[in-house]
Amino acid sequence: MFTGIIEDLGVIEKLDKDGGNLHIKVKSTLTEELKIDQSVAHNGVCLTVVKIEDTSYTVTAIQETLDKTNLNTINEKDVVNIERAMKLGDRLDGHIVQGHVDQTAKCVAVTEHDGSWSYTFEYNKDLSNITIEKGSITVNGVSLTVVNSQPNRFSVAIIPYTYNHTTFKNLNVDDTVNLEFDVIGKYVKRLNELRA
Repeated sequence: MFTGIIEDLGVIEKLDKDGGNLHIKVKSTLTEELKIDQSVAHNGVCLTVVKIEDTSYTVTAIQETLDKTNLNTINEKDVVNIERAMKLGDRLDGHIVQGHVDQTAKCVAVTEHDGSWSYTFEYNKDLSNITIEKGSITVNGVSLTVVNSQPNRFSVAIIPYTYNHTTFKNLNVDDTVNLEFDVIGKYVKRLNELRA
């Protein structure tokens, strides 16, 4: 379980393809605090630490994960948003995030507003995911509030702190991002579908 509050920006040091798996070596200031078998979110994707060496650690993404997330497009030297799993009893500063990416989306607009930014994303509505105005959404692991919700697109407003401390400062139009829709909204939607 995560909160969507990014703790660090990790740098991809090495990528090793092994059959359908991708071993991802990440350099992070959090490495010394990690242990083997811990869960760490990378751009919102929950992955297990399998190796630690010096200031870097390794996680493995299986083919299922690569097929459903933007991890299949990362390259060495890319920067990713990092968050460790939350501890029981911690403050929930963002919202409940599972680290299970629902689908990807494309950034279709970036607008600067005199010190803040708005980003608009478009996603495949055939997968039946929804956003609601003022609801929660996770974009590349960052907990955000939805503005301008439409059937297959939404916008988020980014404050300077978030812009400077996440990968949003590197995000451009046409880039692909990972989306995790609000878990409570997913359950409500599913219950309504079962009642119909």
